[in-house]
Amino acid sequence: MNTFPSTLPLLATLALSVTLTACQPANSQNSATVVHEAEAATTEALMTRGESVYAAHCGACHQANGQGLAGAFPPLAGSDYLDRSREEVLAVALFGLSGPLTVNGQEYNAVMPSMGYLGDDDLAAALTYVFKSWGNDLPAVSVAEVTSLREKLGHEDRATGQRHTGATEGEMRYQGTPSAIPPEETRQMQSAEGPVLTEDQYAMATQLYFERCAGCHGVLRKGATGKPLTPDVTRQKGTDYLKALITYGSPAGMPNWGTSGELSEEQVEVMARFLQQEPPSPPEFGLADMRSAWKVLVAPEDRPERPQHDRNIENFFSVTLRDSGQVAIIDGDTKEIVSILKTGYAVHISRLSASGRYVYTIGRDAKVDMIDLWMDPPEIVAEIKVGLEARSVETSKYKGYEDKLAIAGAYWPPQYVIMDGDTLEPLKVVSTRGMTVDTQEYHPEPRVAAIVASHEHPEFIVNIKETGHILLVDYSDIDNLTVTDIGAARFLHDGGWDRSKRYFLTAANQSDKIAVVDSRDRDLEALVDVDKIPHPGRGANIDDPEFGPVWVTSALGNAKVSFLGTDPEGHPDNAWKVVRVLNGQGGGSLFVKSHPESRNLWVDSPLNPDESISQSVAVFSIDDLEAGYEVLPIAEWAELGPGPKRVVQPEFNRAGDEVWFSVWSGQEEESAIVVVDDKTRKLKHVIKGPEVVTPTGKFNVFNTVEDVY
Repeated sequence: MNTFPSTLPLLATLALSVTLTACQPANSQNSATVVHEAEAATTEALMTRGESVYAAHCGACHQANGQGLAGAFPPLAGSDYLDRSREEVLAVALFGLSGPLTVNGQEYNAVMPSMGYLGDDDLAAALTYVFKSWGNDLPAVSVAEVTSLREKLGHEDRATGQRHTGATEGEMRYQGTPSAIPPEETRQMQSAEGPVLTEDQYAMATQLYFERCAGCHGVLRKGATGKPLTPDVTRQKGTDYLKALITYGSPAGMPNWGTSGELSEEQVEVMARFLQQEPPSPPEFGLADMRSAWKVLVAPEDRPERPQHDRNIENFFSVTLRDSGQVAIIDGDTKEIVSILKTGYAVHISRLSASGRYVYTIGRDAKVDMIDLWMDPPEIVAEIKVGLEARSVETSKYKGYEDKLAIAGAYWPPQYVIMDGDTLEPLKVVSTRGMTVDTQEYHPEPRVAAIVASHEHPEFIVNIKETGHILLVDYSDIDNLTVTDIGAARFLHDGGWDRSKRYFLTAANQSDKIAVVDSRDRDLEALVDVDKIPHPGRGANIDDPEFGPVWVTSALGNAKVSFLGTDPEGHPDNAWKVVRVLNGQGGGSLFVKSHPESRNLWVDSPLNPDESISQSVAVFSIDDLEAGYEVLPIAEWAELGPGPKRVVQPEFNRAGDEVWFSVWSGQEEESAIVVVDDKTRKLKHVIKGPEVVTPTGKFNVFNTVEDVY
């Protein structure tokens, strides 16, 4: 976004002039002249700037002359809507508006996107231009006025505020993850009822949709966390409406792809026409496809009978090198990179076998790799592809079934597969398509989110994201599979165990709830309301000095850190309630972490748009939680070159006296892993180099096996 430093001195002059006026007699002609001239100069500067901002962000709908488009977008020239209260008009510009309204006697029912993504200076300039153009004669809007209104409405932090009504900056950054489905593998269908595209345009639009839109609207465009975009909806809107929607976004949470510069005018045009065609259909991926992709690289009988090195495997870290499609195995004692292995793209998680010998990774491209940590160096011994896009993998943990089976859940096709734990041979594929828990409507694309292995029964606990079902999959007899279906809340995501490993707490993020499953009694224990868009990862378990054992989650949608009581026997009055809420640095947090040996609670904020927040972490003292947090400049300690340098995912070592952080930059930029002494909160070590490419998730072997977090 362009900046105009010359505006700031003018605004300062205006503020000073107003102050001087208050101190002068009413008949002081010279002072009045000074004030008038300063005001005129400031307004002129705002008008000049505002004309440019208006043309770039508003003119396509409301037209260059402010007359709007009849029946679609209301006029701003001579608009009686501007006669409403000033705060109401400014709030519409900040946060958007949808639904029916009447302007100058004419009915409209369109979408006014939020302009809140603009800086306060640009927004003040654009509003001043509107207020002073085409015969309008309203007072100019100052930067301070816009800033004050943001603060009054509780959105001064742009991550906890809203780029568009209903969607925070942190949320939009999080949901921007592209689909791993190759566009060329889709079945393309064009109908004569929709606008015709060339083959190249259709291919381009398919790729853009998978990169930008599928995460919210689903591969089939049936709607997920975003609204449906099927032809029965989009054709009624028409090309012009869709172009405006894609360009400017919507109050329902649609990003402003055009005005943000993410899409060109040509791409916006093609996407508007593409959305009126039938969605391309990705292929299904069944047992035969999995078997053809399955490879045993080292047979179980050919693997070593004991570790082939003397390193401390319990303190190994499996580290995702996201954009290089690799995983690094790092020795936590020596800080040496032991092995770098080619895995699936953008590995989402690493999970350990019950024995701690094998690491199972799953990429967003649904490739599962099995790494033997006993080998020197560790190597991949088996691999399989379980679909076209996926996020979750786990192994059996119940006594007598340790590591006998593995399970992976796919985003596309929506299904999970149970595999042999030693070889990854696919044994059973189960679809997750079905009805939502609330409206009982059929959903064709309910993706598999988190999976954990029960310690109470031979069961996998499987979160079905869009439909809100939590499945208890009994693996004791997979030929006669028994599944217990627990209705929770839609948009299930990640979660973890309480300290007893009896209760599984998981976020239904878009529903702003935490679901609690009693894995012993095999039922829903509670459904707890929390602050906007909880994102716990696996959460953090600590002993609160006032409320006893609690499980902690941070949030994408605001700065809140919520504590839920988890001890129904020792502290029954606190069980399954939010007992404490702290304010972290800001919205856009992905992970919280602690350890039984630590007296600290660590909170990251990698998706906050403020670099001072995204490049640092907040740490609370468990012994004095209300004292606030200390900020540690993790990215600064890494001493890297240019790049976003987002600090993400604290992870403890085996002993609980070190915390590891990823400093995540772009693929062509320098990244690092920063190790901090948990007790002193001082820098201890930095791991970096050309092989450390976009590190994100880190999983300590012992802590992952024992569910320590």
